[in-house]
Amino acid sequence: MALDKTDIKILNILQENGRITNAKLAAEIGISPPAMLERVKRLEASGVIKKYLTLLDREKTGFGLMAIIIISLSLHQISSLQQVKERLVILEEVLECYQLTGDVDFMLKVAVRDMPSYTAFINDKLSSIPGIQNIRTSFVLDTLKSTTKLLVKAE
Repeated sequence: MALDKTDIKILNILQENGRITNAKLAAEIGISPPAMLERVKRLEASGVIKKYLTLLDREKTGFGLMAIIIISLSLHQISSLQQVKERLVILEEVLECYQLTGDVDFMLKVAVRDMPSYTAFINDKLSSIPGIQNIRTSFVLDTLKSTTKLLVKAE
């Protein structure tokens, strides 16, 4: 779907404030509320806008430990790649999961309450997935930047 300048303005505003009213959004963009509603519905229907959500403060909600976990699979277990993927994505502690190129297979961003929770996650959940050969963890000491905003601009 080709995005025009108005679409781009709408997307940038919605990324900053997903709870903005249709009337206020229309006023900021300079079009009528019915036209705005139609544009937003079109962006939703096309999949450009995937969903609306609320971002929580991880630490204020009790998840004091965040880790980046690198996983390598056993070479002879590559045939079960789809099964590994299916098992990884259902783990509730996993916030993000990426399949990678290179010498590692997956990178996970994991949030847990504390070190005992992390230990239980590794011992009871992650280590029980057949095909995983190596698990390496780095704990996040400080978050310098965390955003969900994409820089949308005209091509």
